[in-house]
Order: sequence, then C-alpha cells, then structure tokens
Amino acid sequence: MDVVNDLVLPVLKVLAFGIGVLFVWFSVLSAIRTFVLPRTARDPVARRVFLITRQFFNFRTRRAKTYLERDRIMELYAPISLLLLLLTWLIGVLVGYMFLYWTFGITGWRTVFTVSGSSLLTLGFASVSDVMTTILAFSEAVISLILVALLISYLPTMYSAFSRREAVVSSLEVRAGSPPSAVEMIKRFYLIRGLDELDEVWIGWEAWFLDIEESHTSLGPLSFFRSPQPQHSWVTAAGAVLDAAAIYNSTLDIPKPSPRSQLCLRAGYISLQQISTFFRLNYEPNPRPTDPISVTRAEFEVACDELASTGVPIKADRDQCWRDFAGWRVNYDTVLLSLAALTMSPEAPWSSDRSLRQYPPPRRKAGKV
Repeated sequence: MDVVNDLVLPVLKVLAFGIGVLFVWFSVLSAIRTFVLPRTARDPVARRVFLITRQFFNFRTRRAKTYLERDRIMELYAPISLLLLLLTWLIGVLVGYMFLYWTFGITGWRTVFTVSGSSLLTLGFASVSDVMTTILAFSEAVISLILVALLISYLPTMYSAFSRREAVVSSLEVRAGSPPSAVEMIKRFYLIRGLDELDEVWIGWEAWFLDIEESHTSLGPLSFFRSPQPQHSWVTAAGAVLDAAAIYNSTLDIPKPSPRSQLCLRAGYISLQQISTFFRLNYEPNPRPTDPISVTRAEFEVACDELASTGVPIKADRDQCWRDFAGWRVNYDTVLLSLAALTMSPEAPWSSDRSLRQYPPPRRKAGKV
C-alpha cells in the first residue's frame, strides 16, 4: 500500500500543479485580453460571465410591463457584469493557488483554502513557513492587487469613451428629434439651415462611427452601458443617421450630393458590422443590393411623401429611389436590428421598433467581415 501511495502521490501532485497553473493562467489571460490588450480580442471567460448574467436580467425584463421598467433593470447589467467578472478572476486565482499550495506540501483542503484566501486578499492571518509557499503567497497577493488595479484603471478609459459617444448621441435630439428619425432630421435641416449644411453632419458622424468601432470592440462592455436619458441609444442614433444618409443619396433631388454622405454610410455600416462580429451576431457581410430589408416599400413611400409635403426636393422616379435606398440599407439592416435587440434599445423608427419582433438577439457566430 505504501508503495502504491509513493507512486500515485507524485503523479497527483504533478496533475494538481498543472491544474493550478491553468486556473491562474486563464484568469490572468482573461484580464489581459479584457483590460490591457489594445485591440479586438474575444475572451471566453468574460463572454461566459456576461452571457450568464444576461440570462438573469432577461428573466427580470420579461416581467417588466413598460420600456422604462426594462431600462431601469438593464442599466445595472454592464456594471454588475464587470464586478462579477473581477470576482470570477479572483476565484480562479484562489482555486488555482489552492492546488499549488497542496502540491508544495500544505495538506487539508480547509487549510489550503485558508492560506490561499489569506494571500489573495492580503489579510496575512494564515502564515506559511518554507520558501516555496512564501513565494506562492507573495505572487498570489501581487496578482490579486494587479487585477483590482486593472479594473480601477479600466473604468476611466471606459467612461471617457462613453462620454464621447453620448455627447454626439445627445446632440442628435436637436437635429432628429426623440426618438431620432431620419425623415425628421432631413426636414429640420431643410427648413432651418438648408440641405447643404448636412455636410458637417456627415463629417462628424463619420468620425463618431470610427470611434465606436474601436471603443466598442476593444471595450466590449461599453456597448451595454445605457445612455443617461432612457429614450437615447447609440444604436438608434446610428440607425437614424445612416437612414438619413441613405435617403440623401438615393431620394433627394439635389444637383451634387456630397461625397461625405457616402463616406459616412460606409464608415457606419462597417462599424456596425465589426461590432456585430465581436459579439458573434449572425449577418451577411457582403449582401446583394436586391436582398430583402426590414423597411417596406410602403414605409419608404410614406417617408417620401412626408418629405415632399415639407418642400424637400424628391426625385421623380420613386422606383429607382427605392432600389437605391434598399441597396444602401441592406448593408446595415440586419446588424442594426440585431444590435438594437442585443442592447434592448428604446423604440425608434426603422430600427428598434422592429428589432425584437424580427431579430431576437442572435447567438450564432457571425461571418467574417
């Protein structure tokens, strides 16, 4: 029996050492991918934490009777998920070091739990004696402090990006109403400033789309931070501007449409596609101009009639206008509605007003852009 124990115990210790290193490694690697790596990187640990937390929030929102109730529930989703992610990393480090302490001679799971917890939280009430366990205790304390420090330093970066995003979203209410509407935006510019002044809108929003593409893929939780005003949303704002640019290019009878509008459209749909890819939403990255879209021809005709009644110049060939508009819209139609459903955006024309009905939050992996 002693011979068997002498043979099995070293194998178990090697196995425990490997398991412990893996627990610590994956916890630290997840933190690096989430907080340190300055590029898009999917992390399975963070994804799983956010998905599990989302299930609890989905259960609560099903009982909400109004959008305002759902908004109050979902405003806590991203902050709570971030805290749970930090807790998951700390638990991973705790468990990993429990295996390592056992490997180096500390016996009894209660004892290794006490030593590991004391080192992790830098409490110091459980002492270690030999050199190796002392080194382990110091390294565990350093890792835990680094993880907490990373989260604290991560928040200012996230809120800086959030402020940039929301400043532009809030400014859209003056130009496109609340909820934002592409038709309302074009009408207001025509009546107040003239269609030529839309050029500055395309320039500003092109830069905004480039900014959110970078920030919402490198700082994934930022997508779920809700606007200070319940009726505002970065998704519906993006949809209103893209629809306005699509109508501007396809339908308005103006001598020389600004090329900036097309650049804004391209920046916009590429940005939404990249964010959708990050969240593994299912979409066709290279749709055909004739593919169906969620906006109907009847809805488009109503929009054209409303613009014409205000005096906005509309092209005579409505059939060609519809084909051109649909050819632009097809590039961002699915991703716009999917992101609106994913983030539970407030209702807005041609985006979230149909997203939850037609496009529930997808879970399948997207095609590559």
